[in-house]
Amino acid sequence: MALRNHSTVTDFILTGLSDDPRIEALLFVLFLVIYLLTLMGNLTMLLVIRADSHLHTPMYFFLSNLSFVDLCFSCVTLPKLLKDLLSEKKTISVEGCLAQVFFVFFSSGTEACLLSVMAYDRYAAICHPLLYSQVMSNQLCVRLVLISWGLASLNAFVIVLLATNLDFCDAQIIHHYTCELPALFPLSCSDISVTTNILLCSSLLHGLGTFIPIFFSYARIFSTILSISSTTGRSKAFSTCSSHLIAVILFFGSGFLCYLMPPSGSSLDLLLSVQYSAVTPMLNPLIYSLKNKEVKAAVKRTLGKYL
Repeated sequence: MALRNHSTVTDFILTGLSDDPRIEALLFVLFLVIYLLTLMGNLTMLLVIRADSHLHTPMYFFLSNLSFVDLCFSCVTLPKLLKDLLSEKKTISVEGCLAQVFFVFFSSGTEACLLSVMAYDRYAAICHPLLYSQVMSNQLCVRLVLISWGLASLNAFVIVLLATNLDFCDAQIIHHYTCELPALFPLSCSDISVTTNILLCSSLLHGLGTFIPIFFSYARIFSTILSISSTTGRSKAFSTCSSHLIAVILFFGSGFLCYLMPPSGSSLDLLLSVQYSAVTPMLNPLIYSLKNKEVKAAVKRTLGKYL
């Protein structure tokens, strides 16, 4: 997919995270560690969930999809960032930039949908435990995952269509370390008011459309937990959803700030983007493994088979 013919720019220049070679060397080591931990953590989650029959439940089916999306998310931005940290000139083609915009929105959109679906799963497990196996049937779980991927693909396609309608005449410098649509707006020599409004509406619809079900699910979950008479019962019920709640706060907190605040090219923009696209995919498998006895037991069983 290419920009319209009267756009004269064929490449963009990324400013990256720093122009100091010493700082770039330190950042390369830091992000290489983050990338390797992300790959190792999420691949381990996928392997363990697939190999251990005790984890063949709706919750872990959704978690395996989340781990796969986190792998995709990190692979969209981090390899290019690592390459640029070792390069004097950080360039990206228009086509490569558009591809990155698509996959960033596709990965983040799918993750938002999956987190929303996982909140409904926790609601069904805590509020209706006796009906859980009937409510969360295998067919429903597969449909919910397919809908998540489909909605995210549609949203990402709309966003890329917006990007193809932007005209870039002379400006080439993107004040960011990756191609994100808000960072492209200052470079456009065409009227971006309509495009900005559509992006805002799309982000709000997708963001709130996935966050509101999470909010209402947890409102019911907390109400049910507080009605449990025993302290042990309340603690056990809360522990089943605490990992997911932490993942939701990390993802939606930085995501909303990243896309709903006007782009300024400031250090805060870069920090939010790094946390959103690099740190969260690394932390998710740690959150779900460190706070989950079932996962830790499954890891030991799986490693015991292969070692």
